Amino acid sequence: MSGTGTGTGTGTRKIRWGILATGGIAATFTEALQSLPDAEVVAVGSRTEAGAKAFAERYGIPRAYGSWAELAADDEVDVVYVATPHSAHREAAALCLEAGRAVLCEKAFTINTREATELVELARSRGLFLMEAMWTYCNPLIRHMTGLIADGAIGDVLHVSAHFGFVGDFGPEHRMRDPRQGGGAVLDLGVYPVSFAQLVLGEPDTVQAVAHLTPEAVDDNTAIVLGWQSGAVAALSCTFTAETGAPAMISGTQGRIEIAGNFFCPDSFTVHGRGEQTPRTVRLADVHSDTERATMRHEAIEVMRCLRAGETESPLVPLDGSLAVMRTLDRIRERIGVRYAGVDLD
Repeated sequence: MSGTGTGTGTGTRKIRWGILATGGIAATFTEALQSLPDAEVVAVGSRTEAGAKAFAERYGIPRAYGSWAELAADDEVDVVYVATPHSAHREAAALCLEAGRAVLCEKAFTINTREATELVELARSRGLFLMEAMWTYCNPLIRHMTGLIADGAIGDVLHVSAHFGFVGDFGPEHRMRDPRQGGGAVLDLGVYPVSFAQLVLGEPDTVQAVAHLTPEAVDDNTAIVLGWQSGAVAALSCTFTAETGAPAMISGTQGRIEIAGNFFCPDSFTVHGRGEQTPRTVRLADVHSDTERATMRHEAIEVMRCLRAGETESPLVPLDGSLAVMRTLDRIRERIGVRYAGVDLD
């Protein structure tokens, strides 16, 4: 498996980060960065100067900008973390790339494949680093799991199940229900199980889905079935109406792997070998991966490794893989009838 392993990521120089947006996930990622000795958060940008200054004061960040453009223009920023709602990802990330900044962009990568393709083409044309913040792919335990699967630990994988659901008390004005902000369960929550299934099996050949839609015409409870020509299938779900938790199982011809906790940042998984009476629980010593902040550390380490190595794409979170996930998310939304004003699925 490629990438950074489980170290701190310490290199020859500090990587200087800018934070674009000031919401909860930006706060968690900033805390993760500040726990790394070779990362330095030097600037934050928001749509308002007051918001940027408040965030900067909270985290001791030296520069606060009241616009995204000012942050993007800061030549002392090596890489910008884009933490806006996904409806603004293309605009924010493109602004930074056009200013010559490397970009780590939150998931879902964009609102649709067309926007994602535009970002990838822009980054590649300028020779700039771009990565989707699918931090699950950088989790050492998940990487160890995929290595075991590649080595045949459970035989040929033929079934994946993954679910992500909770009860969210979201009013009609909340971004999760707002089509103008790319609302709905699929882009916000479904990106995790879809990315998990495609990490193991690649892009599916067939996509089916059913969903319940809110009065605003976004999905709040969605079931997804993916199929591959190999005969493999995946049963996935995402919802903010029910407490499903976030379990996952990968089943093959010679056994299965179960993740009982949050599959996107697990602290262990259990291997059930075919014909074996005793299952084997796998943990990695000295690796703390079971929180968002801990897993974000590994993501940040991978970004900084790539920047120091002069790599414009991460082998752990390749851009072609992010595009493949976006194509699947588009197909799911097409099946359930969720469209956003002014955004074509074509």
